[in-house]
Amino acid sequence: MGTFIIEGGHRLRGDITPQGAKNEALQVISAVLLTDEEVVISNVPEILDVHKLIEILMDMGVKVSRRAKGTYVFQADEINPDYLISDEYRAKASGIRGSVMIMGPLLARFGRAFLPKPGGDKIGRRRLDTHFEGFKKLGASFRFNRDENFYGVEAERLEGGYVLLPEASVTGTANLLMAASLAKGKTTIYNAACEPYIQQLSKMLNRMGAKISGIGSNLLTIEGVEKLGGTEHRILPDMIEVGSWIGLAAMTRSDIRIKNASVENLGQIPDTFRKLGIRFDIEGDDIHIPEQEHYEIQTFIDGSVLTIYDAPWPGFTPDLLSIVLVTAIQAKGNLLVHQKMFESRLFFVDRLIDMGAEIVLCDPHRAHVSGLNHEVPLRGVRMVSPDIRAGISLLIAALSAQGTSHIHNIQQIDRGYEAIDEKLRALGAQIRRVDD
Repeated sequence: MGTFIIEGGHRLRGDITPQGAKNEALQVISAVLLTDEEVVISNVPEILDVHKLIEILMDMGVKVSRRAKGTYVFQADEINPDYLISDEYRAKASGIRGSVMIMGPLLARFGRAFLPKPGGDKIGRRRLDTHFEGFKKLGASFRFNRDENFYGVEAERLEGGYVLLPEASVTGTANLLMAASLAKGKTTIYNAACEPYIQQLSKMLNRMGAKISGIGSNLLTIEGVEKLGGTEHRILPDMIEVGSWIGLAAMTRSDIRIKNASVENLGQIPDTFRKLGIRFDIEGDDIHIPEQEHYEIQTFIDGSVLTIYDAPWPGFTPDLLSIVLVTAIQAKGNLLVHQKMFESRLFFVDRLIDMGAEIVLCDPHRAHVSGLNHEVPLRGVRMVSPDIRAGISLLIAALSAQGTSHIHNIQQIDRGYEAIDEKLRALGAQIRRVDD
């Protein structure tokens, strides 16, 4: 699995460029299955989850070539749908949550799609009902083998229809968008997710010949077409990585410039970190976080403790709540973090408490942080990364701590962050990777 060994307490300095967005990459790479023509995608993050998805596509028959670092050419003109019922596919697809994204394209183009229960982060239940209920609204039949945890959907030709999503699921919206693009007639998706990555997917599909309107809103209309063609697409910078570097700079009292951050697509992220008292300047498309000794958490107008919680876009992304929580450890003041979407995502705070953080886990969804104001440093400990976002949060804590920390199971961090140890060493961090 691998381990990071971190000597904390060093201030960092320099420029860092965020990778392409993981969540967008899994969607747009799946979309190549909708056409037999060539699709070129650039700014692809070279991370474990993306590589696993590409490997599944190649095993299925997609021709894939790597033109340059982060630039891939895909052509899905010789797909073998029977691969989806093989033991090899079941084993590989069950190891990555993003494998669910191939179902919509396969169902729309080939009339059937199968999926083992996908893996991924251990952050609580992440149900797939939204996906399958949506497919059924488009005329697909659904079956689930409980003994084998194997899902299947089939349809001779999808028919457009009205879909009211029970939740603004990002992956559910993306899957239905791709399926509806080749369905017969008009599809309306209400309560659709509308964050920048869904907008990116919609624009890519339109360049391929789809007819999607309402982009950027929670009401999407799709006029199905007979065939989609090739295109070129560039993935946005990863907003979660941008937020991670803001938190890192504050916790380690460092001077960091985030280059090409796509500020216009960050939504509430900058203002949320400003509420923690973090100062930074937006210079063009860069974010400069200067070295600061202290940062103070704001309160609500009536003086009560600030609460930061997650919500569907344009609300604050749940993927950054772990970063907000760890950043608050060395702030001045108090913060209540309310993680609404996943019931196990805050359990990693036990490790932060071992390091000396003053955190009370109120229940599976809420944690209260009493900031140390850099008056008491965290101490290095041994810990295990349970998921991507908890892993990067523990890494930020370790970089700010006194002494040496060991983070095991770093494969979880590698799933979402490209060569993070190399990037951190370039800023002056004392971090090395060792094999277990």
